[in-house]
Amino acid sequence: MEAQGPLIRVYGYRWVVLAAFAAVNAVIQIHWIVFAPITGEAAAFYGVTPLQIGFLSMSFMIVYILMSFPASYLIDTYGIHVGIGIGAALTGIFGLLKGMYADRYTLVCVSQFGLAVAQPFILNAITKVGAHWFPLHERATSAGISVLAQYIGIVIAMEATPYLTKSLGIPGMLMVYGIVSAATAVAFLALMRNRPPTPPCAQGLEERTLVLEGLKHLFGQKDMVLLVILFFIGLGMFNAVTTWIEQILAPRGITSTQAGTIGGIMMIGGIIGAVLIPPLSDKLRKRRPFLILEMACTVPGLVGLAWASQYWLLLASGFVLGFFFMSAGPIGFQYGAEVGYPAPEATSQGVLVLAGQISGILFIYGMDRFRDAATGSMTRSMVVLIALTVLSILLCFRLEESRLIAPTARTTPAS
Repeated sequence: MEAQGPLIRVYGYRWVVLAAFAAVNAVIQIHWIVFAPITGEAAAFYGVTPLQIGFLSMSFMIVYILMSFPASYLIDTYGIHVGIGIGAALTGIFGLLKGMYADRYTLVCVSQFGLAVAQPFILNAITKVGAHWFPLHERATSAGISVLAQYIGIVIAMEATPYLTKSLGIPGMLMVYGIVSAATAVAFLALMRNRPPTPPCAQGLEERTLVLEGLKHLFGQKDMVLLVILFFIGLGMFNAVTTWIEQILAPRGITSTQAGTIGGIMMIGGIIGAVLIPPLSDKLRKRRPFLILEMACTVPGLVGLAWASQYWLLLASGFVLGFFFMSAGPIGFQYGAEVGYPAPEATSQGVLVLAGQISGILFIYGMDRFRDAATGSMTRSMVVLIALTVLSILLCFRLEESRLIAPTARTTPAS
């Protein structure tokens, strides 16, 4: 589909909106994965099992299943200021409460569930922010920056959490993150605007169907169904690997600090990939070839995490996995918004993330269930993830290129 028409104006304030949204994205990811690099220490501190600590991350996926469509409906109906604003406010409130009651596992669980409710109001709005503020040829870049912020949040959690825990203890560490959450929420609510004075795209590309009609349309599209399967595998795998990173590596003598560094390097690779690859996809106006390449190149990274025992090789494997696999996320989200047109952006993205959250629960539980009883090894589960990735590569070849990414109306900056 090619839109014709006059010059479309875009506004410099779009980058302020994107920065405010990116900051909230980063903070909610910190809360999701904060215990992953210190699973063993947290289990000892609270007197619970590692699976109960893993449950704190898994709760985000459980709640997402229940809240995804209500969140998408509110975002699509009332706009990003109200929709994301709900998520930002909940993040600030429950992030602070988690810090204030950090020495009680039950109250940490309650706070974590509050944060889990906030998550879909943030995650489901990535393509919606781009649709409101950015022209079509910048939207994969916008999505890339938003997902990049998520990776930065995970890097902070992986790298900073072990050191904050050593110096401040678990309560002090959570209090630091709670204060950051509250400050970020206040900044977001002050800076966010719903729409620019004029739309950033041709009128025909701005109109969207209602949520329920959009859902019916989405599941009538072959490419969207394939993409849902890809996100079911890929995002579920990402959720499981990041949740169990310490437990995957511990049987090979890797310490919690080293596991946090490997997880951080994986996220840094994802950050670099998200900076480089989505803008290239925008420039070349191609989605499908990038998805094929990225999924194919994740296999060596998974193989390294499954079997490597040398620390430097695990670092390299983490970087490769992050660079290629995590940069596929923003391109996949934007591809879904394009092939799902005219379904609302928050609805198409919500369906994709929902698929990954369901599989994340299954993968996290399955990896714990099938770990080696004698050694604690999760290698068997990693083999299954590698096989599923190979299946994903084959599915990518069945995708058709997005027609909406064809050259569109030119844009001109506005003050």
